Amino acid sequence: MAEQGRLTPDELAAWRSFVDMHHLLERHLGRYLQRDFGLSDSDFEVLVELSEAPGGRMRAYELGQATMWEKSRLSHHLSRMEKRGLVRREADPDAGARYPCVAITPTGQAAIESSAPANAARVRKLFIDVLGPDRLAVFHQASDEVIAAIKEHRQEER
Repeated sequence: MAEQGRLTPDELAAWRSFVDMHHLLERHLGRYLQRDFGLSDSDFEVLVELSEAPGGRMRAYELGQATMWEKSRLSHHLSRMEKRGLVRREADPDAGARYPCVAITPTGQAAIESSAPANAARVRKLFIDVLGPDRLAVFHQASDEVIAAIKEHRQEER
């Protein structure tokens, strides 16, 4: 077994391959979203979350949790999206102005409806089809286990 805090050469190679794959895939998909639809990968992430939320709206706090963004990053990005007409901020009808909501606009809805199928097709071609059903199932399980380990680690840090 490798020394605590050090990775074996095989472990390091696997980790680096994963990181390289993740970055390359994310940037490749982002480049096409920007080129074909004028959306950044961050725009797309926000629009996906809002389009899947009941009524196309979420409290800003919940959107921050869903995207795992810091409050200031979310606020600045939402301001840019608001200027482009993709989202709007409004008072939460249940909690008033103290807890703002973010809502997808018709322009934002049209943007996600036009970009999501093309993005999904690229995800299929570059990830789903490359892995195939058996390896995809293993990858899914492994991803869920890593996510659970991270959540447990966060709880231990508190």
